[in-house]
Amino acid sequence: FHAAAAPPPPLVLLPRSPSPSKRYFPIPLDSLEEEYRIRSADDGKLFREDGLCTCGFYFSSHENWASREHNREKNRYPNILPYDHSRVVLSHLDGHLCSDYINASYIDGYKEKNKFIAAQGPKPETVADFWQMIWEQKTATIVMLTNLKERKEEKCYQYWPEKGCWMYGNVRVAMEDATVLVDYTIRKFCIQYVTPRLVTQLHFTSWPDFGVPFTPIGMLKFLKKVKRSIHPTAGVGRTGTFIVIDSMIDMMHMDQRVDVFGFVSRIREQRCQLIQTDMQYSFIYQALLEYYLYGDTELDVCSLEGHLQRLHNTRAPHDRLGLEEEFRKLTNVRIMKENMRTGNLPANMKKNRVLQIIPYDFNRVILSVKRGQEFTDYINASFIDGYRQKDYFIATQGPLSHTVEDFWRMVWEWRCHSIVTLTELKEREQEKCFQYWPSEGSATFGDYTVELTGDTLCETFTLKDMVLTYRPEKQSQHVRHFHFHGWPEIGIPAEGRGMIDIIAAVQRQQQQSGNRPIIVHCSAGAGRTGTFIALSTILERVKAEGLLDVFQTVKSLRMQRPHMVQTVEQYDFCYRVVQDFVDIYSDYANFK
Repeated sequence: FHAAAAPPPPLVLLPRSPSPSKRYFPIPLDSLEEEYRIRSADDGKLFREDGLCTCGFYFSSHENWASREHNREKNRYPNILPYDHSRVVLSHLDGHLCSDYINASYIDGYKEKNKFIAAQGPKPETVADFWQMIWEQKTATIVMLTNLKERKEEKCYQYWPEKGCWMYGNVRVAMEDATVLVDYTIRKFCIQYVTPRLVTQLHFTSWPDFGVPFTPIGMLKFLKKVKRSIHPTAGVGRTGTFIVIDSMIDMMHMDQRVDVFGFVSRIREQRCQLIQTDMQYSFIYQALLEYYLYGDTELDVCSLEGHLQRLHNTRAPHDRLGLEEEFRKLTNVRIMKENMRTGNLPANMKKNRVLQIIPYDFNRVILSVKRGQEFTDYINASFIDGYRQKDYFIATQGPLSHTVEDFWRMVWEWRCHSIVTLTELKEREQEKCFQYWPSEGSATFGDYTVELTGDTLCETFTLKDMVLTYRPEKQSQHVRHFHFHGWPEIGIPAEGRGMIDIIAAVQRQQQQSGNRPIIVHCSAGAGRTGTFIALSTILERVKAEGLLDVFQTVKSLRMQRPHMVQTVEQYDFCYRVVQDFVDIYSDYANFK
């Protein structure tokens, strides 16, 4: 990274010294899980050793053209330069000798020569060169793996117009469309030099400033959208990670094995430092293992009915149903108890309704600390990503009598306008949720007063309008409460229409009130809560893309909060509701 940046957290940079004495062989797919376990042991020691060995390929003498004086200012980093033998050569403009240079390299795929172009993020003075390259190379897809700024340092100049069109050198670029999703943004440009051409940019926005993504799920989903040109900041570490994952998945399909070490060694002969840290090297294996274990579970809505039939079919009486096998894989998602320290503090234990369901520290909802009172920033609640937006939901438990003020404090401090309740106050003679709203008039909970201003009974849910007032400041906000009554005490709802209706009602409320987090709770904040959030996310994607991935949606939820979608019946219900949605609203008009 840039030398002028603030000191980063400790990262193991892979040096260039080779270790020629050690040989590495391709890994058969049936050995991949065990190989990953072995290499992850001892804090990833073997990943570091493997990474060191791939770093021996560095040909500084082959960077003559990139290091010439008239090209130096075009390089974002002086130590990351393309090799002469693999650099992308632009057409000369007006006889200028130096006009053929751009910091970009051809990179092979697994079997396809020059499948990728790895380029640095454009600088202001190289934007025209970048678009010239896109035009001349007939590139249809650009993959961007960096944000424009990270830790206040420019990583890539914005080389596209927000709206309208701009001229970059001789190429006209017009913004046609932009779609923002939770992990990436898709932009479509019409570019024109002589004739117009459509170019799609896929911008992965979930790569952290340092390290690697928490899970490879988003990256693997993103990978499916990608075809040709890649440019993170320096055109090396993240670019190399992406290229290796893509190419090794190709190798999986063709040869039933992977050879990360051999492939990384090969592409480092085409561009230096393609994989910069041991974390990137480990992430490659993590992504490949994820793909091998779970495969591609994405479905087109047209194939959903046939998929459901297969999930419920069994060849012999003692065979496990496909649905049960799919759900069993979800139960293998590890519960990270080491990341539940705050919820397990003695002062906070009494605030948890169910001791097995405690929020992870990395995404728990944090309240402001009350003056002079320790441990008052905790509530059993987790931020959960939606389809388009991070932290779109808050999954929480049904409030206890002594946590009601904390609940309303969360509503106030996070400016939430929508609350979804998926349980009755009592079920089977047991309290599932303390009544935290007034039956009529108003009620006061600590510093907060809640006034009921409207109560409407819909077919399967009650809609209550309330005004929440923070008494010390005498300020108020409107809150709409959706109480679903269609969930039986045992099992799941008999049909999906009621769930579809309440999800649609909540989305309409969000459009009117602004997209602040939606609070969703049942009793423990996992089973029904997870099912509601999963369905909201899945149906939003069905509406936008005509695609769904129930398995990966639920898997992602379970990595954000333990036990989300608790039973195989709830998991099956997710599929059933989507099928009902497709059957009822095939044109999606009513859902919108």
